[in-house]
Amino acid sequence: MAKKTQTGSSTAVPKIEMQGVMKSFGGKHVLRGIDLILNAEESVTLIGTSGCGKSITLKCLLGLITADSGSIKVDGTEILGTDRTTLEAMRRRFGMTFQFGALFDSLPIWENVTFRLRHQQKMNRTDARDLAVDTITQLGLSPQVIDQYPAELSGGMQKRVALARAIADKPEILLFDEPTSGLDPITGGVIDRLIIDAVKRLGATAMTISHDMASVRRIADKVAMIHNGVIIWCGPVAEMDETGIPEVDQFVHGRAEGPLTTAAKEEARRG
Repeated sequence: MAKKTQTGSSTAVPKIEMQGVMKSFGGKHVLRGIDLILNAEESVTLIGTSGCGKSITLKCLLGLITADSGSIKVDGTEILGTDRTTLEAMRRRFGMTFQFGALFDSLPIWENVTFRLRHQQKMNRTDARDLAVDTITQLGLSPQVIDQYPAELSGGMQKRVALARAIADKPEILLFDEPTSGLDPITGGVIDRLIIDAVKRLGATAMTISHDMASVRRIADKVAMIHNGVIIWCGPVAEMDETGIPEVDQFVHGRAEGPLTTAAKEEARRG
């Protein structure tokens, strides 16, 4: 199957460049050669069926999982195989929200939002609380929320707090793992708008994992679909509906029958 990619400027160094990234777990080959370029201030969404390797791609980019081979560069600097100090310094340039929020249940909201800053920069309590208020109010939450705990908030409010934590120290790169998962369509739309505003306000580069095609259409400049461990199509979101690739067409339009369904049935039969 031919792979279609969108090329960026021939002169600008990509913000993120992944080439031939491979990752296996035992005999299971999850990533078989991921090639992806994100230019500065670009918003890219990864799509694909469950288990196709989207989250592993993000974890390899962050260095939470070490890729077996390939190249991962940030601003032209290779990070795959680098030393721990360099990797930790690189991670400080990233902010991330996780699929289920991953808030610390035992900490009030202000401590959740400023967790990284307080531990890395030894921010004092007063400054941390002020920053938490400033950040959450930008996302439409009341200042009084900072003294509450995650369990006291609705799912949509928890998503906003998770976003606040990701942007609190003004990262250059934002990663979102299923940011609208479990939300109703209206709340999901609100979260998408907050993500768009945050990315623009920070001038950040963004990579998002999503199964929500309405969300993808709202937040993405470019879309990349992973299938069988490689990116089978990557291009502008406006071209997503007419790729001419059956797997992409089935996924984008949510059709029950097609090559993705056939492949899943065959895998289940073999398993």
